[in-house]
Parts: sequence; structure tokens; C-alpha cells
Amino acid sequence: MRHWVIAHAVDDFYQGLVPASIPFFVLEREYSYVAASGLALAATLGSALPQPLLGLIADRWRLTWMAPAGLALAGLGAGLSGVAPSYPMVWLLLLLSGLGIAAFHPAAGRDARRDAGASATAMSLFAAGGSIGFFLAPALATPALVSLGVGATALFIPPAALMGFVLWRYQQRPERKTFAANTIDGRDRWAPFLLLTAVEVVRSIIFFGVNTFIALYWINHLGSGQTLGGMALTAFLTGGVLGTLTGGRLADRVSMLRTIQFGSAAAIPAFTLLRVTPSPELALLPAILVGITVNIPFAVLVKLGQDYLPTKPGTASGVTLGLAVSAGGLFVPLLGALADRHGPESVLTALCFIPLPAVALSLFLPPPTPATAHSAKASAVEDYSTPIGQPEPRR
Repeated sequence: MRHWVIAHAVDDFYQGLVPASIPFFVLEREYSYVAASGLALAATLGSALPQPLLGLIADRWRLTWMAPAGLALAGLGAGLSGVAPSYPMVWLLLLLSGLGIAAFHPAAGRDARRDAGASATAMSLFAAGGSIGFFLAPALATPALVSLGVGATALFIPPAALMGFVLWRYQQRPERKTFAANTIDGRDRWAPFLLLTAVEVVRSIIFFGVNTFIALYWINHLGSGQTLGGMALTAFLTGGVLGTLTGGRLADRVSMLRTIQFGSAAAIPAFTLLRVTPSPELALLPAILVGITVNIPFAVLVKLGQDYLPTKPGTASGVTLGLAVSAGGLFVPLLGALADRHGPESVLTALCFIPLPAVALSLFLPPPTPATAHSAKASAVEDYSTPIGQPEPRR
């Protein structure tokens, strides 16, 4: 799984690079706030909306190059955006970067599941890779952007090119050329999958809400400086990595459904503790706890989504890793309006209650149907455009 963990970290680094670089476009090129929002929209449109369609494509054809190519495109688009001379070019490059991210997730989720088998822990490692990449982006990019300007985004092109090549070589190994050495028989269950998607959207709203307003809560309500506000965001994201890994291990020891229900319910007292802690220093510990609880269900939702759609793992990954995760960003303006009227503390108060719908919805999730795995003789597939499920040509 190490190839998929590292590749996911590199890919999602570029999702974090976009918001980290937008303030520098405003400062250096005097883009308006509306124009800056347009850049964020370009990246979101590219990464979120195409993922279900690309998931269907990944389920239909053996496109083992799709994840490496998507990763390389994500890095190339985001990296070149800082040296593009005009706003339309920057917008287009960020859109292309988003499309690369959209191409990576369904194919990577499908093939990571192939390597993970039935292990929720292995899938949690894959999911945690993305959290690590998103976490590292501002930490690594901000010093370079401060020192060298927005053109420093070009310095981050090589990791995408290198990891894209390494992942492509890994996919060319004979044992990887077959779509799956173990194929799963089962019936797709769309109703539970849509219910699970709703749980993931609620989780995404919470994640975007904390990610956007936690530093402002520290600065404007708890009275800390900007440095401590940044530490609060770091504490939350660190907890997110720990929570993702914890969720996978819990699911393997108890069950996926109980893990989702536990994480959703545990977020309520964690948020309450954060909200009532008056000291900005002491509140860092609840911030870590919030990150853990919010992310305990993350990898488990990805795996359970693939169990609900056993014949469409790429589609399931495209929705749970892409569309549903990004959907939470659409609700941030509502939280922003609440903060404008009542301050960022009102957002943290609201977040104490937002997990309730996720808890309620998770109670109606059915257990996955036991799948029947049968071994298929691994053989090299020469034509990767062969539709999945159709007979291979006789040799």
C-alpha cells in the first residue's frame, strides 16, 4: 500500500497548495477578493464535479495510467499557475489541476482497494495519505511563497512528475496488469450508498467549517495571536490524520457501522469541550480531539461505499473521496453569514449540533452484504482499453 499512501499524499498536497497560494495572488497581483474566490472555484469545479463520471470510466475500462496521469496533471497545473502571466491562464491551470485530482481519486481508490483487500486499516492508510498531503501543503509552500513570491509554486512540480512516473511503473508490473487478482461478486446497493453519501456530506460540512473558522475563533474570540491561531488549525489537521488511522483499526476490530456511529457521536462532546474551554493554550488539546473524532469515519466511509457498490469501486471512490468531500465547501458561505452576524464563536456553537444528522443517518446504514471473492488467474492484459468484465482474447 505504500505506493498508494505516498501517491495520495502527493496528489492532495496540490489541493492544499491552491488555498495556500491564493493570498499571494491577491497581494502580488492585486486580484480582488471576487477574483480570488474565482480561483478557488476553478479548482473546486475541476476536482469535484467530474469525479463520479471519471469513476464510471474507471469502472468500465482498465485505465491503469489514469491515477499516475491525474497526479502529474494536478502538480503541473497548480505549479504553473504561479508563473502564468494572466488571470484567465491562472484560472484555466487551476481548473486543469482540479481535473487531475478528479482523475486520480476514482482510479486510485479502485486500485488501492485491490491491494488492500478486506482490510479497513489498509484503506485508512490510503485515506490518511491524503490528509497528510493536505496538511503539509501550507507548511511547506508558505515559506517558499513568502521568500520567492507566487512564482514559487513552480518549485512543487517535480514531486508530481516523479511520483506519477513511480506510480505508472508500479502499475505496469505483471501482477498489477490484471484488473484484480481477486474479483468480488455482489449486487450494487444504491439506496444505502446514497445514505452513506449524505453522512459523508455532513462530515465534510464539519471539516470545512472547522478548517475555515478555527483560526479566526482563536484570534477574534479567544484573543490569541495569529501564530497560536495557526497552531489551532495545525492541531485540528494533526488530529485528522490520527483519526483517519484510528478509524481503520477500529473498523477491523469492531465493525464499520459501529465505527462510523461512534466517530459521529463522539464529535459532539469534543466540539462542546472545545467551545467551553476559555484558554487558547488549553483549547489546543480539544482541537486535536475534534480532528480525531471528525475523521474517525472518513476511511471507513470510503471502504463501506465500495462494499455497497462492489462492481463499481471507482464510482464509489469518486463520490466518497471527491464529490461528497468537496460538497461541504458549498455550505461554508452559510457559516460565513452566521459568523458575520454573531462572530466565529457562533460557528463553533453550530458545529456542536451539526454532527447530529450524521449520527441519525448512520443508524440507518445497513451492514454490507457478505461478498464472495474468487481467485482469477493473474495474467498480463495487453490492451488496457478492454472493458472490464468482457472476456480476454484467447492466446
